[in-house]
Amino acid sequence: MILHSRKLYRYATNLCSGYATTANFSSSAAHCTQQQPKTAILMLNMGGPQHTDQVHDYLLRIMTDRDMIQLPMQSRLGPWIAQRRTPEVQKKYKEIGGGSPILKWTKLQGQLMCEELDKISPETAPHKHYVGFRYVTPLTEDTLVQIENDKPERVVLFSQYPQYSCATSGSSFNSIFTHYRQNTLPDNIKWSIIDRWGTHPLLVKTFAQRIREELAKFVETKRNDVVILFTAHSLPLKAVNRGDPYPSEIGATVHMVMQELRQSNPYSLAWQSKVGPLPWLAPATDDAIKGYVKQGRKNFILVPIAFVNEHIETLHELDIEYCDELAKELGVEEMRRAAAPNDHPLFINALSSIVAEHLRAEQPVNPKFLMRCPMCVNSRCRDSKRWYQQICSQ
Repeated sequence: MILHSRKLYRYATNLCSGYATTANFSSSAAHCTQQQPKTAILMLNMGGPQHTDQVHDYLLRIMTDRDMIQLPMQSRLGPWIAQRRTPEVQKKYKEIGGGSPILKWTKLQGQLMCEELDKISPETAPHKHYVGFRYVTPLTEDTLVQIENDKPERVVLFSQYPQYSCATSGSSFNSIFTHYRQNTLPDNIKWSIIDRWGTHPLLVKTFAQRIREELAKFVETKRNDVVILFTAHSLPLKAVNRGDPYPSEIGATVHMVMQELRQSNPYSLAWQSKVGPLPWLAPATDDAIKGYVKQGRKNFILVPIAFVNEHIETLHELDIEYCDELAKELGVEEMRRAAAPNDHPLFINALSSIVAEHLRAEQPVNPKFLMRCPMCVNSRCRDSKRWYQQICSQ
């Protein structure tokens, strides 16, 4: 069965396409955007094409970003792969409503976060959120110009990847470093970084609650036997072997969520969205499902543990390819998918609490962020870490 996909897409579209469903949301959006901000919060993510005509450029930026993926003769092979994959990816976006809802969800999350922050941290108010995507508009470098024009006293660079990877968070932070190598860093702004937050208690509670919502939909006689299959975007083993912290941080989130659920069900972790022939983290999510079905398991909840909002990898890969098509192929009794955090009140509280705690702390950057992977060979990463250490200490 397909759960959440089109319903959530329509909901995000209605909520964020220029009008609000409630007066409270409308007033909070205005409150967060019309005043000159004292604190700017730049929400970093990879983004997703809002329309199918953006797909090619989106793929091109991904395939030519060496932080995300390393290819031989990348300047030639990357554009070729992007061109070749565009029609297939466009088709998938059409099947989820014509584009990614990730921008709409991020705007909504940011607006609700700002409303809460203005209440719980009045000394750093007004707060204003900004969206900086790595591969599609609004691009991070363009958003930085907007922030500079607004002249806040402080900028918080807030990764929307709860678990850190050099390929995701690292790429976004490196893009900011690259931007300011070519442009003047503005004076009189205090910079700080939130780079990872995968074990924050409110994030953990959000994931646990999303799982409970789906567990409640199974008949009681089968509920305790449902397999909770956590799934996260995979990573090439070449990156893992360099020391990328992502797999361990994903595992830490899974562990904390199952503790919150009091180990209520059998569970496992698998990896999705592998690209290309090189070895990546395994087992793949579809292979894990097939394996458990062979062992006699018949009921599943898929939990996207690394994603904070709906996008193509939840709405298409999990909902359509696995919960619908693969489930039918394998004769699964019931396969559901836990919604991403989206605008769940617990998650909005998580975002606002994380930022408020960060603003009160005397540590502008996590020392872990300033470390490179033990086998890192990326000179840009080295230079970027040094630069962040310098600007965050000013």
